[in-house]
Amino acid sequence: MTRQHLGRRVLFYLVLIVFIIVLCFPFYWIFVTSIKPESELYSSVVTYYAHKVSFNAYRELFTSFNFPKYMLNSLVVSVVTTAISLLFSLLAAYSFCRFHYPGRKFLMGLFLCNNMFPTVLLLIPLYSIMRQLNVLYTPTALILAYTTFTLPFSIWLLNGYIKDCPMALEEAALIDGCNRFQAFVRVFLPIMKPCLVATGVYIFMQSWNEYTYASLLTNAESRTITVALKTLIGQLGVQWDMLTAGGIISVLPVCIMFFFAQKRLIEGLTAGAVKG
Repeated sequence: MTRQHLGRRVLFYLVLIVFIIVLCFPFYWIFVTSIKPESELYSSVVTYYAHKVSFNAYRELFTSFNFPKYMLNSLVVSVVTTAISLLFSLLAAYSFCRFHYPGRKFLMGLFLCNNMFPTVLLLIPLYSIMRQLNVLYTPTALILAYTTFTLPFSIWLLNGYIKDCPMALEEAALIDGCNRFQAFVRVFLPIMKPCLVATGVYIFMQSWNEYTYASLLTNAESRTITVALKTLIGQLGVQWDMLTAGGIISVLPVCIMFFFAQKRLIEGLTAGAVKG
């Protein structure tokens, strides 16, 4: 290895290390802030590590702040939204790719056009609809609202994968005696697992982290984690210890999901990228 190649490699790793430090430092700072005692947290001297570790913020979250209830609300909304959006987006994408009927292209274009507009434009209409349906300030309102903006992108994501999935496999199953439903369940769905995982993770993350709809369509009983953490920012100050502790806990479910589903997620996001 020449000096020039060695210098390039060293420079590459130095830039990579700096990039990783810049990327990870906010998460490190949030965690350190959550375990600092109040004497260090509100001190005039900035410290980049905790001299004395304290987990009082985490204890207060689960005792006085009723954080488990907000986590349960977020979990229920995210899981149900993921299930509904994934089911209907899969059926819609399958219909667009496997069947030919009048208006198919128009409907597909209509779903894609929905992504051109910011979701905040739907706030007032959705609020009026939820009030008329008498589901305002309930988890059902959030589930219906989240489905409106996760469904179009999910259909688009699944549509690209289904187009590259060979129809010959289903046709062979039909020839061997399966009906359309059996071919769909026994042959098509196992092939779709990677893309379904990728799409499901996307829907879950969108539902878990969403704030705008949750702040308008929930109350004290049905609010989710994002809205609950916002209440820690008051007019007279910010409870930084509890706010950062809640942020750390709210990130854990998504991190755990990525840890177990990362292989399927990568397969699903790259599926259909290369033909042949």
